[in-house]
Amino acid sequence: MKPTLTFGTEIFTASPLGTAASVPDLNPDAKLQYTVSPFPDGDDEIREGYGRLYASYPYRQYTGYRRTLENKEMATAVLENDYLKAVFLPGLGGRLWSLTDKKTGENLLYTNDVIRPGNLAFRNAWVSGGVEWNMGVIGHSPFTMEQIFTAELEDERGLPILRMYEYERIRKATYQMDFWLEEHSAFLHCRMKVSNQTGQVIPMYWWSNMAAPEYECGRVIAPAADAYTILSDGVQKVPAPFAGDIDISFYKDIPNQIDYFFNIPEDAPKYIANLNKDGYGLLHMSTSRLKGRKLFSWGNNQGSDNWQDFLTENAGRYVEIQAGLAKTQYGCVPMAPHGEWEWLELYGPIHTSPAAASSPYKDTKAEIDAIVRLNFRELNPEQTLADTKALAEKKGELLCSGSGYAAFENTIRKFYKEPALPGHLDFSAQPGSPSLEEDYRKLAEFLKTGIFPEYPITDAPRDFLSDDALHNRLAETIETKNKNNWYAQYQLGLSFFIKGDARRAEECLLASNGIIENPWALHALAVLELQSGNEKQAASYIAAGYAYRKHDQSYVKETWKILLLCHAYDTVISMYESLPEKFQEESRIRFGYLQALSCAGRETEVLGYLEHTDFVLDDLREGEKALGELWRTVYKKVHGKDGELPRRYNFESL
Repeated sequence: MKPTLTFGTEIFTASPLGTAASVPDLNPDAKLQYTVSPFPDGDDEIREGYGRLYASYPYRQYTGYRRTLENKEMATAVLENDYLKAVFLPGLGGRLWSLTDKKTGENLLYTNDVIRPGNLAFRNAWVSGGVEWNMGVIGHSPFTMEQIFTAELEDERGLPILRMYEYERIRKATYQMDFWLEEHSAFLHCRMKVSNQTGQVIPMYWWSNMAAPEYECGRVIAPAADAYTILSDGVQKVPAPFAGDIDISFYKDIPNQIDYFFNIPEDAPKYIANLNKDGYGLLHMSTSRLKGRKLFSWGNNQGSDNWQDFLTENAGRYVEIQAGLAKTQYGCVPMAPHGEWEWLELYGPIHTSPAAASSPYKDTKAEIDAIVRLNFRELNPEQTLADTKALAEKKGELLCSGSGYAAFENTIRKFYKEPALPGHLDFSAQPGSPSLEEDYRKLAEFLKTGIFPEYPITDAPRDFLSDDALHNRLAETIETKNKNNWYAQYQLGLSFFIKGDARRAEECLLASNGIIENPWALHALAVLELQSGNEKQAASYIAAGYAYRKHDQSYVKETWKILLLCHAYDTVISMYESLPEKFQEESRIRFGYLQALSCAGRETEVLGYLEHTDFVLDDLREGEKALGELWRTVYKKVHGKDGELPRRYNFESL
């Protein structure tokens, strides 16, 4: 059959995502990205820490989800030929949700049976399964739970092309992904392009994150003799496949949660493969730009098992194999002003000899090397990348819209007579798409008049400012046209905060709250005081803000976080006991209450609750030990000795 591209909908079992938080992400307690010790070899060019961020601002956190499941209709885009069926979900950041080998009927990816968010990502919410496209910031994409722009077009042969793309505000860069199937090929073609839309060097990040089935006796192979990983004394380069006495290619033998970043030689083919016991599985190959490859395993201990169960219903276990621009995910790569990077990724089945799954690593690697070389001769990915350059600049027909900010970015660029974003990418809003057009129209008017929009303090803030042009325009008018505008003072205060100017941030936020007391400035002032070590004042500010937003779950959760960091346990307890039942039942709010009770000397109550319920912390953060630590603390206080942590509370996989 000739390749086809069809758009439709499908019913999925999913947890409600909820709305994004009303407050900006400012809290320095949030640990979003890697923090690691320096590397031992200076010539490795890992760029540890380059481009690291400590908050998701201007993107809001998703903190309103729960684990309850319901049916949800979601849009799909399906590419299909005689060999493969690829299902994409534009509403989940364009994720490749499944890739079925039609000759065997096997799904080459791990596809979750539920879409149930967990707290594992840059903006909190994340789901396991499929292939996730992560660009711009270290970790998971800001758009991983959101709709991105989706279009269709054809190449000169009439083959259908699926295009998905976005504008990323922090890096001020665009990315586009063009997907297609050849008529006589068993490999999905993914042509990627990232473009720096500024005149400065920016930190750039890209990792394609593939969830793959964790096969019994399964194995991951990459063409490397060593790998980078974090050990107890920091980051080390370890031999591959043997890291100590463990052959890490057999992922079922890896005891604890860990990343291995394979150090692939420059002249080696770029690939990674996941094999089952019969030597069959997923092969990922790419052109040379995508130099990094990674294996992530949850490990094989009690905490690991709980994480694997927590993220699914009945889909079983998975590992992640990834491909990226850099050698590791510990830092970004510097990207030149107005630079463009392009590469081609290929996803398809691999059939090795049955012995390959259990042969010595060098023998299995040699067999896969030969398969990859044959595929490279037949598919010629570097030439395909060059031949499709014009295709990548061809305009498609927009089918659904993504974030609204890209169109406004073009408005800013037009006002300042700067080049627009790439014209072949349509950033307009489709009818029926979520839109902030009216808010952006008011900001566009502000550029002309200098008068910043103002809203009632009962409304949650609109989009947060992150653009230097808007910051500068507001700063130059704050003492004149916007002096008595509480909202202008608030937004400028946030912008100064993010830029690291605490003094001017405080001036603006105090001015905002002086014009009219409002929960938004009070929240930001609380974070400022917390950073300065003034816990009593921070607690006072956030308690005052809470009085306005008791009905706002995200504000309540932020209040809890700040009060606990301020050791204001009695305040948490009294507030909790006056909350409506629906908020008392929210797991993070209840957990904060239990922590406060424990710290207030009421450990017996806490232990009784934990022992007689199956308490689940819906938004347990990856790597967070607080749940197990709470149980151990109250158990020892009550019984005077250490106890064995109940299995259901053990998420300590590291």
